[in-house]
Amino acid sequence: MQEAIQQPTSSLEASDPRVASALRAEAWAGEPFLREGENLNEVLAEGTARRRALDEAISEIDSGRKTPSPQWKVRFGLLLGLERVLAEPEPRTASGTLLRRHQVDALAGMLTELIAASQRYDEAAANGNGNGHTATADELEQLQVEDEDEDSTLVVEIEDAELPEEPEPDDPGAVRRYRFRHPTASGKTIAAAGFVEAARTLGVLILTHRRLLVSQFTRDLTTEGYGGRLTDVILRDSRSAKQSPLTIQTYAWFARHVDSIDRDAYQLVICDEAHTALGEKTSAAIRSFPEPIYIGMTATEQLIAKQVSDVFPASVDDLPLQDAARRGLIAPLRDLRVPPVAAINAVPIVGGDFDQEILAKTLDHQALNQAAAGMYRDRFDNTPGIVYAAGVDHAYNLAKEFRAAGLKAEAVSGRTPPVRLAETLAAYERGEINVLINAQLLAEGWNSPRATVCMHLAPTASRRVYQQRIGRIMRLHPRKEAGIVVDFVPKGATHNERVVSLHSLLDADFYREGARVTPAPRRRSQRRARRRLTPAPWLVPVTPDVRRRIGVIQREWQRIDPKYLDEDEQRYWATIAGRQIRFDERASFVQKLTDRSASKAALEQFLTTAAAENPNRRLRMMALQDRVSMRVERADFDDLVTLVTQAPTWEKERLPGIRTLLRAIGEEKPDAPEQILARWTWRLARATRKVQDRRASAEYPEAKRLLGALANSRGHRHEENAAKLVKAALELPLPVGAALLASAEGYTPRSTKLIDDARDRLGAIQEVALALAENLPAPKQGGGRSRRRRRRRRKGGGQANAAKNAQQKQTGEAKPEQPATAEAKPAADSG
Repeated sequence: MQEAIQQPTSSLEASDPRVASALRAEAWAGEPFLREGENLNEVLAEGTARRRALDEAISEIDSGRKTPSPQWKVRFGLLLGLERVLAEPEPRTASGTLLRRHQVDALAGMLTELIAASQRYDEAAANGNGNGHTATADELEQLQVEDEDEDSTLVVEIEDAELPEEPEPDDPGAVRRYRFRHPTASGKTIAAAGFVEAARTLGVLILTHRRLLVSQFTRDLTTEGYGGRLTDVILRDSRSAKQSPLTIQTYAWFARHVDSIDRDAYQLVICDEAHTALGEKTSAAIRSFPEPIYIGMTATEQLIAKQVSDVFPASVDDLPLQDAARRGLIAPLRDLRVPPVAAINAVPIVGGDFDQEILAKTLDHQALNQAAAGMYRDRFDNTPGIVYAAGVDHAYNLAKEFRAAGLKAEAVSGRTPPVRLAETLAAYERGEINVLINAQLLAEGWNSPRATVCMHLAPTASRRVYQQRIGRIMRLHPRKEAGIVVDFVPKGATHNERVVSLHSLLDADFYREGARVTPAPRRRSQRRARRRLTPAPWLVPVTPDVRRRIGVIQREWQRIDPKYLDEDEQRYWATIAGRQIRFDERASFVQKLTDRSASKAALEQFLTTAAAENPNRRLRMMALQDRVSMRVERADFDDLVTLVTQAPTWEKERLPGIRTLLRAIGEEKPDAPEQILARWTWRLARATRKVQDRRASAEYPEAKRLLGALANSRGHRHEENAAKLVKAALELPLPVGAALLASAEGYTPRSTKLIDDARDRLGAIQEVALALAENLPAPKQGGGRSRRRRRRRRKGGGQANAAKNAQQKQTGEAKPEQPATAEAKPAADSG
């Protein structure tokens, strides 16, 4: 015990009696109460946890105890040990393994809880029954009389009142049961070793759920330097003199033999995979052994309907999976969704997961097994992986097909003899086997850093089972860039589906095939591993939350695959794209619209929005042309007419836009009656009155006079001029007559009716629309970039000529200029 005392206290003031007491208690308890450099008045002040530990230690020493009592060890032994470990600049295990930050966080959280628990214990002891002293018999009798008197004034008689149910019996050990949650493969075994280091003066019992893990814990803790403390379980009649024993056992053994365990031998119980301790027998055994401190380690909080917090109420640390990946504690995860071939909608859920027997009957078919083997071979080749099957027979049938596909695969199950199982797992580690197929044998407790692919051929409805499965590929390895999860679910499946997927487990917003689902490490070490799965250029929202789906569409509209969106989402996506798409992206985006099976409504919405709101003028014009190249509903075409004739954004492209709409009317694209088509046609014509006026005047010299007379006359003279203009327009060729009538405007009802009747008699509305369109200039081809290039080239040529002339002047080669009189003389002669 004395060899374990590492912290010097000799430099503290020896004259203070507290120093002598601290040194005396340190030699007795095996843990330091004072460390070099600490302020005596702070660390041993009245009311601090360490001062209470010192006072009770001196009290037990004075009472004649040669070693700390089990109760003192429970209250203060682990607390002082954690302070000792965490006082080091770099906390380590006995073998020198450095504890990582999240492991230190678990120890620090536990220390905080123990200090708070010590404070609560003292408050409870001081408060007693709430009055500060024990009530006497007379006081209790007086209280009863007062209660009876108060009951007599109640409105409801006691006999008729509904009394609350009797509370369940107290769980006295619940206040000493704690938990922390770290993801699988993040190093919970090393965290447990940190607690064992802190509990060097305590008896430690480690419980796990499989015999295989008992051997694994024994091996790992021996490596960390605690092999000398390992011992068998100390029973009440064993009379063992082992100090600070370290015992590892299974939950099943603990549930059967809890009553025979020596209650004074163990002060700390570490529960590995604490979610497996929620069963009725195991949790009852834990509650029946309330004296020690319990620390539950888990990667998941749930076991069917039960929570780890039911047995381990207090949480000391919680490390989410995403944070562990970001810190580089676990391998990042990529995901590949494969649409399922077999439907499992009829498979019932029993006990929180699919009925394995019915699931096996649904999935275990030779064709499906061959398809799975072929997909693994084509996608991953010889990449190490683990495949989860629906039952033992399914696992062996799959292994047969995998080997037939040329893969080095083996199946393991509960039927596999222990020696054969150990040899198979060892062969997997050596690389002689690349694919391990099992039902549920390797979901917990088995670790292989080289495992890279996790294929869920047997889907699960249990988040706990799913998280344990993917934990097998989250170990870091030099040749593993990321773990790959293969989910057999539709690519657009949301989190509401019965089958758990990686995205539903992590509540991810969108699925992108082959992309990382967990964050990349902040400080990524130089890797030799190559990427096994390349991210696809498209993605699809998978969250069921409407606001989050809209957020994904807004942020990632360029990469959204519209095929997996519903009709309303496609229209919203098309609206966002129409506003923001750039001109050089138009071709690829239109290809996506056609190749990815976007709806016709989405295409129409995209073109309409692009024509109305896109900032690029050329793209607006092209969108309008594409929109009216297909059949257009009446309301949509009316909106386009209003847009082109009135919107400020179309001020510079108004004539080409109107020409496009008139040609669409002429080609019968709008779905509207003749009357509405005529109204649109002449509305568009009036918007181009100046151009139509110039065309009419150019082709028919009398047009300007007729239009001037109509505009400058009133009354019956105005109506006569309108009749003359109408007569001339009907005799002219259709383009000229249409242009003349488009430029005319009546001021009286009779003149207006004359002009409208002439427009109707001019010809079919489609022919009139085409004639009016031909009067307008065609859209300019080519962009402004080529014009800028030409302008730049001309500017550059002028500068070159100026430089050449300047050089000629300097060398004297330039021709002398003729005087002005010499030029004027021939001019005078010619005159």
